[in-house]
Amino acid sequence: MLDELRVENLLLLERAELRLSPGLNVVTGETGAGKTLLAHALDLLLGGRARHGIVRPGAPEAYVEGVFTLPGELRGADALPTDVEEIVLARRVWPDGRTRAYVCGRTATVADLRDLGSRLIAFYGQHEHRKLMLGAAQLDVLDGHIGHEHLALREEVAAAHERVRRLAATADELRELAGARERELDLLAYELGEIEAASPSEAEAAALALERDRLRNVESLLVAATGAADALASDAERGVTALLADAGQRLESVRSIDPALDELAGRVQAIGYEAEEIGRELRTYALDVAGGSGADLEDADPGRRLEEVEERLAVFARLTRKHGGSIAEVLAHADRCRTRIDELDRAEGTLDEVQTALGLAQAELSERAARLTKARRRAAPGLAKAVCERLGELAMPEARFEVQVTDRPGGCGPRGADSVELMIATSAGVPLGPLREVASGGELSRVMLALLSVAHHAGAPAGDATQGPLLVFDEIDAGIGGHTARAVGEHLRDLARGRQVLCITHLPQVAALAANHFTIAKDSGVPATTRVTALDSDAVVGELVRMLGAAEGDRAASQHARQLLRHAA
Repeated sequence: MLDELRVENLLLLERAELRLSPGLNVVTGETGAGKTLLAHALDLLLGGRARHGIVRPGAPEAYVEGVFTLPGELRGADALPTDVEEIVLARRVWPDGRTRAYVCGRTATVADLRDLGSRLIAFYGQHEHRKLMLGAAQLDVLDGHIGHEHLALREEVAAAHERVRRLAATADELRELAGARERELDLLAYELGEIEAASPSEAEAAALALERDRLRNVESLLVAATGAADALASDAERGVTALLADAGQRLESVRSIDPALDELAGRVQAIGYEAEEIGRELRTYALDVAGGSGADLEDADPGRRLEEVEERLAVFARLTRKHGGSIAEVLAHADRCRTRIDELDRAEGTLDEVQTALGLAQAELSERAARLTKARRRAAPGLAKAVCERLGELAMPEARFEVQVTDRPGGCGPRGADSVELMIATSAGVPLGPLREVASGGELSRVMLALLSVAHHAGAPAGDATQGPLLVFDEIDAGIGGHTARAVGEHLRDLARGRQVLCITHLPQVAALAANHFTIAKDSGVPATTRVTALDSDAVVGELVRMLGAAEGDRAASQHARQLLRHAA
C-alpha cells in the first residue's frame, strides 16, 4: 500500500503531499491543472524515463518520493536494507535530464526502482486499453487469468523454444560446414604438410642465420684463421711456437739454479703448449669455415654450403610470411590446423549428435506447448463468462464476449503454439467480431476494467489492503458518461475492496464513490503553480458541483452532488 506520495518541483507542481488510504482514492481537477503530473510522478517511481522539461522552471531539481507499507513477499529482498518496516522509493531529476534513484535513503539503480516499483504499483494509463488491440496482450490476459502455475509452464515453454532455436542454428552451421568440409580439409592438410615437411624451429633458424653470416665472409675468415695458424706453426721459420720452443731450451739449460727463473721457464713452456693448441684449433676452424671434411682445405666447398643455408632460410621466410611473421606463429598455425582438422573430422558425428538433441528438444517443446494449449482452451470459456458478467455490471448488458484460442501461424513460438483473439458483440443480434475492430474507446475501457476485475478478483486478498500492488488508473474512464460512468465507478470501488486503488478521473459519478478525494487546482500566478488538496466532506460537494459543470452555489447542482454521495454510501 502507498501511504504517502511527495512531489516537489514537477513542472507546475511546486510541492504536494498525498496521504492515501485503503480503498478507492480519486484525484480530480480542471483540465490542464496537472492531474497527469501525479501519474508521471508514479511512473518515475516505477523507473520510467523523465520527460524533457519536467523540472519546474527556476528550480534546481524535481523530487518524487513514495512511502509504501512493506509487503511480506518483499521482506529480505536484496535491494532493501535489513530490518526495514517500510519501503521508501525516491527519484531526483535535474534540468539537464540526469536522474538519481534511491531505495530507503540509499542510492540505487533505476533497475532497482523498476523491479521494486513493479511489485508495489500496477499502473494503467488512459491509453492502456489500446494494448488490448495487440494479440500478445490478449494472450497475456488469458494466461494471467489461468494462474501462476500456468505462467511458470509458459516460461518453461519459452526456455524450451530457445533451446530448439539454438540447436537448430547449430545444426544449420554444421550442415553448412559439412558442405565446405572437404575443401577446407584439403587446404589445412596442405598447409600443415608444408610446415611439418620443413619442421622449423627457432633454434635452427638462429643457428642458420649465424652460419649464413660466417659463410658470406668465409674468405676473410679463412685468411685470418690460416694466417694466424701459420704464425703459430712450429715448422715456420719464425713461427711463435718455434720461438717459444727456442726460448724454452735456453731456460732449460739453467734449470734448478734459481727457483724464480724456473717459475718463468714453466710459464714459457705452458705458453708454448697453448700456442701449439691454438694453432691446431685455427686449422680446424679454417677447415670448418671452408666446409671441408678432410685435412686439406682444397676439398672444402663453402659456396655449396652457403647455398644450402640460404635455401633453408628461404623456406623459413616463406612460412613466416604466410603464417604470422615468426617461427613461433608458424608453429602455432600448425597447432590450429591440427585442431581444426580434428573438428572437421568430428563434424559429421557432431551433426548427428546435434540433430538427435534437436529432435528431443522439439519433442519436449511440443509436449509442453500442448499442455499450454490444453489449459488455455479449458480456461477460455470461464474467462469469457466472467467478463460477460462484469460487462453487464458496466452497462453493457447485451454484450457477448468470447475468447478464441487458435493455432499460431508459423507454428510454436516462445509463448506456445496458440494465438488468442478476444471477440465481442456489443449489442444483441450483432455477430461477434475481433475486439480491435468492434469496440469503441469507451467500450475498450470497460472491457479492460472487466478483465482487470476478473483477474484481481481471482486472487483478491481477504480485506487486507496492504497486500497486492497499488492499482493506478489514469483516466481510463475517458469516453464514457451518464449511467455507464456510475457503473464504472461502482466497479472501481468494488475492485478497491481489500486493496488500494488510485484513480485520476474527470467523472463526478466515479469521484463520488471515493473513500479519499484529492483535487488539483492551478492558480493564475506567473509562473503558474498547481496545488493538491485533500478534501473533507463539505469540500467534496463543491468539487462535485464543479465536475458537474455548474457554478459555485448552484443549489440544484449541490443537491445533485449530495445525492451522488448518498447513493455512494
